[in-house]
Amino acid sequence: MKQLSALDALFLYLETPSTPMHVGALHLFELPAGTTAAQWTRQIREHLAARLHLAPALSRKLRNLPLNVANPAWERCEPDLSWHIQTLKLPATRGAHDPLNALVADLHAEPMDRERPLWQFFVIGGLPKRMGARTVALYTKVHHAAVDGKAGVALAQVLLDITPVPRDVGAPPEHRQPMQFGTTALIKGALSNQVDQAGSLLKQLPGTLTQLTMTAGKLAWQTALSQISTRLGFKPPARSRKTPEQSNWSFGPRLPFNKSVSTSRSFATARLPLGELKGLARAHGATLNDAVLFLVSGALRHYLKDKRLPLPRKSAIAAMPISLRAEGDTRANTQATMTAVSLATHLAKPADRLAAIMRTTGSLKDSLSGVKHLIPTDLPSIGLPWLITAGTQAYGASGLADRIAPLVNLVISNVPGPQLPLYLAGAKMLTYTPVSIIIHGVGLNITVQSYNGQLDIGLIADGKTVPDVQRIADGMGVAFEELASLPPPPEGEARP
Repeated sequence: MKQLSALDALFLYLETPSTPMHVGALHLFELPAGTTAAQWTRQIREHLAARLHLAPALSRKLRNLPLNVANPAWERCEPDLSWHIQTLKLPATRGAHDPLNALVADLHAEPMDRERPLWQFFVIGGLPKRMGARTVALYTKVHHAAVDGKAGVALAQVLLDITPVPRDVGAPPEHRQPMQFGTTALIKGALSNQVDQAGSLLKQLPGTLTQLTMTAGKLAWQTALSQISTRLGFKPPARSRKTPEQSNWSFGPRLPFNKSVSTSRSFATARLPLGELKGLARAHGATLNDAVLFLVSGALRHYLKDKRLPLPRKSAIAAMPISLRAEGDTRANTQATMTAVSLATHLAKPADRLAAIMRTTGSLKDSLSGVKHLIPTDLPSIGLPWLITAGTQAYGASGLADRIAPLVNLVISNVPGPQLPLYLAGAKMLTYTPVSIIIHGVGLNITVQSYNGQLDIGLIADGKTVPDVQRIADGMGVAFEELASLPPPPEGEARP
């Protein structure tokens, strides 16, 4: 028995019918000659059955504590693979929407069954002939309480192979029976875990306070030097000048998707050449993440213009996950936090937007470098299930997200992936497009995944407020052309 960490359990407490908390992916696969979608589905079941011992996230379910006094625990079980892996046929085209994206949006809107292990795969056949005679889709979803982005990549590495012939992973242990714990043992284990967590936090407290004090002192000293230099008439270096667009932690403007979300979803995809995007970023002294933020910034501007909506004078603010996972840590849990970054959407010139984004991300790296390792991913949880669940339900029912200014406008996540073709049960994976989470007040999530020389982009939005999310996806292609047309800075000089 392993009790969920506070961060993992948080995704359970934040879940409502309109805000399911699972993440997923849409893949296109090329089947081996003569294999049908139904046959491949059976092959996937056999393939996963042989690897369940390497993927604990797929063979465990939740066990709640009596009265939900603290975080639930994971209990090992035997998943029903005929339910977890199903075959679907793509329905007829519905209006102007892409039928595959529309089906994925509907599947992603459905909350998961908490009585079973928190994952499900859908093999989707009947795709248009233009996509290839042997092409099928695979939509996968796993609850965020079980994995974060990097843990999802680690899980994929267990299930996928680098050749069409699956590798030998060895036989599973002989005695892998489902494990069930009595109520007394469950409570005893949970209370012991709470005591250990409290003790661990107390041990870390002196070092944490020291580090935070040093970081705060460093920032105060830098601010004082800047003020003294300004009063003496010295011009500060370009990287240290504080400009309005560098303010990450401030309220963003209200955009069409900053409302309470419904139970419906809209989904869109885009694909860009990874090598070319990295080359463009390097030419301007930027990182790949800077380039992704620039693409989203430009796409939002184009979207608002296309809809004849006014461009806000304030910049849009994006929430951006920051991994807290140590190198080599492949545990199936969540180890991440969130930070905010300005997208400089208020700046009309693409060159100015890129420079502003580079300044804000540079400032962000400086502020996080000394404290990231201090952020806890687990806390004592006595009473938290009641408190957070009640607060989440009250917030959603009140419609408060429709009235208050948004702290952030959207979520942007960038997950690095493998740069070689992968295979599942003999079929070649062609695309790796992520599907993520939206919440009340933040009805747009853009997640990018690099795979085999391409950048696959998945956009999930509220189906009522942003039914045309594909227009934002298309806008990222337009922003890519803008980046490609920007003249690089003079040789030896990067943008500030």
